[in-house]
Amino acid sequence: MRMMKCVLAAISMSLAAGVAHADVTLSVLIDTNPESIASFDAVSKAYMEKHPDVSFDVEQRAGGSEGDNIIKTRLATGEMADIFQYNSGSLFQALKPERTMADLSDLASEAGILDSFKKVVTGPDGHVRGIPFGPAMGGGIFYNRKIYAELGLTPPKTWADFMANNQKIKAAGKVAIAQTYGTTWTSQLFVLADFHNVQAEIPDFAANYTANKQKYANTPTALRGFEHLEEVAKGGFFNADFGAATFDDGMRMVATGEAAHYPNLTFGIGNIQQNFPDNLKDLGFFALPGTDAAKNGLTVWMPAALYVSAKSEHVEEAKKFVDWVGSKEACELMAKAVPSGPYLVKGCELPKDIPPVVADMLPYFETDGHATPALEFLSPIKGPALEQITVEVGTGIRSAKDAAALYDQDVEKQAKQLGLPNW
Repeated sequence: MRMMKCVLAAISMSLAAGVAHADVTLSVLIDTNPESIASFDAVSKAYMEKHPDVSFDVEQRAGGSEGDNIIKTRLATGEMADIFQYNSGSLFQALKPERTMADLSDLASEAGILDSFKKVVTGPDGHVRGIPFGPAMGGGIFYNRKIYAELGLTPPKTWADFMANNQKIKAAGKVAIAQTYGTTWTSQLFVLADFHNVQAEIPDFAANYTANKQKYANTPTALRGFEHLEEVAKGGFFNADFGAATFDDGMRMVATGEAAHYPNLTFGIGNIQQNFPDNLKDLGFFALPGTDAAKNGLTVWMPAALYVSAKSEHVEEAKKFVDWVGSKEACELMAKAVPSGPYLVKGCELPKDIPPVVADMLPYFETDGHATPALEFLSPIKGPALEQITVEVGTGIRSAKDAAALYDQDVEKQAKQLGLPNW
């Protein structure tokens, strides 16, 4: 397991003048996403100005299943940083939060955090363990506005219209869909981002799924996400290097016009803001289309959270910092640094000069019935092998139906580990 350890440049510069006077150094573990780095830079610099006796030692980790394993290993061995960033929802529940994380229920900032977020960082014991870190995200399709304008295309609201657009793009000699299996977690989007469409047709699917009454393989509506991935793979719409390309490659391709589409989460906006700011105006976004244009809507991911390790030697100091991160003041600093989606702290608003791609996303949140939490926020079950299974579908190794059945087996293991009834 390789770990890249670095103190963020901006924080290092802030510390250079005052490290001799620092009384407490809080260790922090975050992922390598540019949005995470920018957000933590903004809040940590402001906090150190208020508290010159506090400094931060920041370590970065990989994402996806590799990142999951790093988090679980560090918690199991007692080597977790004082403060760490990780997913909310089902992946949070898998960490046994009542044993591994400090209780944050009594923090003053909890009063201003939306209940919709607090639900997805509450452990089985009823105690809140996390503070929101970053904006809510949508799962869908980034698209290149220049290509759409050149070919006279409009953002689709049905899967049939999306496939028709892909055919026209391919016929024009362009890459229709960027895929990036060198970063395996990105392979999941056609399945996971389709959940709004599943929910629109089967409102009680999440409850039935958790109770072991419905599965992907025997529910045609849920199976459709796997079938979509199989369909686009067979259509020959991918970039030639899709097996080795990475998340960074995919964001570059769709922003610069090397590809027309890239299915992903909207936190990718931060990647373009950092690496290709001149192309940000060319980036658009739409929800993964379903079968009914009237029910077109967005699958939403709650933001990651900051957690305090229960074994930290600086629990109280760490709690003071994350309490401040949950405040409106800190939230507005993050919103200014990363204006890529709505924040879940009361009164925290995005700047007025948001990029067009963010403007594309906001109407889904603002219209009742057009935004649905991803399944992992409605059910505690998410099988860890999904990203490997969807890579197999996208590369033609496994059929959609076989993949769904295999994922159902993966989910069963997870449900039994969590001790859920009916499994």
